[in-house]
Amino acid sequence: MNTHGEVRIMVGELNRRRFVKTVGAAGLLGFSGTALAQQRLTWFAGGTGGTYFPLSNQFKTIIENNTDYTIQVQSTGASVENVGGLAQGNADFALIQNDVAFFAYNGTGIEEFQGTQIRSLRGVATLYPETIHVVTLQGNNIETLQDLQGATINTGDLGSGTQINALQILESVGIQQNDFTEQNTGFSQAADQLRNGDIDAAFVVGGWPVGAIEELATTNNIAFVNISGQTQQNILQQAEWFAEDTIPPETYTGQNEPVQTVAVQAMIATTQDQPNAAVRGVTESIFNNTGQLSLKQQFINRESALDGMSIPLHPAAREIFGPATTQGGGGNQTGGNQTGGNQSGGNDAGGNNSS
Repeated sequence: MNTHGEVRIMVGELNRRRFVKTVGAAGLLGFSGTALAQQRLTWFAGGTGGTYFPLSNQFKTIIENNTDYTIQVQSTGASVENVGGLAQGNADFALIQNDVAFFAYNGTGIEEFQGTQIRSLRGVATLYPETIHVVTLQGNNIETLQDLQGATINTGDLGSGTQINALQILESVGIQQNDFTEQNTGFSQAADQLRNGDIDAAFVVGGWPVGAIEELATTNNIAFVNISGQTQQNILQQAEWFAEDTIPPETYTGQNEPVQTVAVQAMIATTQDQPNAAVRGVTESIFNNTGQLSLKQQFINRESALDGMSIPLHPAAREIFGPATTQGGGGNQTGGNQTGGNQSGGNDAGGNNSS
């Protein structure tokens, strides 16, 4: 930067018009660079075989078409990694599960968050329920959760919300982590493992239809493990963020019967340090243009945007949707997914997608 003496010399060498023009141009250049940096936002999504990643890219298109923000969508291991990205300042926005958000904010529930409260985490909006799929192949002789004892199971990416839910559900029927052989990959790799006979079953958490499962169903005879009856009730009682769910018949190739299961809720999260203008611009552009979505359009709306909100809202989101009062940290009374939406789709939480 020039000192006052240097400025006086410059004025002496340049006429006033050239001086004003030079300083004005330099100032404009500096402002533009700063403005561009402020307009670039990083969005943590999930694996490419789930729904978080393609849905995030649809959000990116809508946001960039309706605001001055540029969105960089990153493929990640989903919820737990995404919370870490927000906490460390590597992500501005992220898609996460509402149960993982609750654990992170309160420093409880899973090992990664035990004793480490991430109080900077803020909710923007909930989107849709994420259905728990327990998928296997016909002929694997797996019909109930109890049949998974001693099996080789893909529980999702290591540290993902899918893995968390899988272990919770298995524990509800008395199966501990050392009672089976665990594999950890994304959805697409899990489908390949089933196809190749490397695993007996896989947990996939995502809104039906999940692309990786449908691709598997076109080449193999798939089967689903129902989570129903007393087993389902035990899960609902042990973890309030779960809700009853049903995968309708014909959702996947060769699936002729409904599948009883449970679901969690997908949500957009950010941090308390995210400027109001950014949260407002991102949120309003998405919820004012949901008709441009091809994924989960029927579930993403203002009326259900606080369903299952399990952490405090960002102030800009509160301005848009109104206050949310929840037990779990100031989000929404439901504390989980008991919000009553998607009757035709069988989901009490009002939508579905993947992590």
